[in-house]
Amino acid sequence: MRLWAISDLHLGYKANADALRTLASHPNDWVILCGDIGEREEHLVLALDLFQERFAKVIWVPGNHELYTTRKDPCQLKGQARYEHLVARCQSRDVITPEDPFPLWPGDGPPTRIAPLFLLFDYSFGPDGLSADQVIAWAREGNIRCADETYLFPNPYPSRAAWCHARLAHTAARLEAEVSPEERLILINHWPLRRDLVRLFKIPRFIPWCGTRQTEDWHQRYPVDVVVSGHLHMRATDWRHQTRFEEVALGYPRHWDQKKGINHYLRCILPGPPVPLNGFAGPIWHW
Repeated sequence: MRLWAISDLHLGYKANADALRTLASHPNDWVILCGDIGEREEHLVLALDLFQERFAKVIWVPGNHELYTTRKDPCQLKGQARYEHLVARCQSRDVITPEDPFPLWPGDGPPTRIAPLFLLFDYSFGPDGLSADQVIAWAREGNIRCADETYLFPNPYPSRAAWCHARLAHTAARLEAEVSPEERLILINHWPLRRDLVRLFKIPRFIPWCGTRQTEDWHQRYPVDVVVSGHLHMRATDWRHQTRFEEVALGYPRHWDQKKGINHYLRCILPGPPVPLNGFAGPIWHW
């Protein structure tokens, strides 16, 4: 039995949607969908239809794109209401979400709890000492304008950072209350948990929309073996302090080799490779 992961399917692109239909069957395995399936509910439904046909269990966390509310979208719910709507849609299909009890991995290995998270970003990955408005202005000086500022509404929270901080407090309380000291953890979040793993060589000033510094130590604060994330479209495996970090994004059609097919980009999370002797290695790029 294996645990697989992929993110950033961006099914609004025909090439990605067509590729997903060639997905191989893994009837005994579980799979993580780590956010940015698409911008519309129909994209999420398509993904769930295909993955639930081919896997024994599906785990989903949202990315920023699922939370977008655009004028062309039939669903005009915003912010928390939109998130809750998508969660309910997943739960009606027995898909595990960040609002469900953390499941215990039924495969081989030590007792391992799988924790799908929804944490957002708070602009703190930007330069030190700047407010959110100053960070956004700094990014614009580098010709970076993030669509999150237009389409990702924080309602009913006063800001995206406030929503992020509420999610951090809620999630930390759950991890502390629901994970036994005898159990290991796999954390799943669309946005990376560590700033030093954000490598944006062509658009470095996009970094404010990539996470929060408040999760920098979560892989040490909790008994974490693996952290799974997406968002960056820069597939890699890294190690920090005996914890494996997997970035599993597919990305836009230009970000992956369509000749290899989508099955090439499914990442095996469990069973995983041995821990490096020094506990620090990477990146191992996955092209």
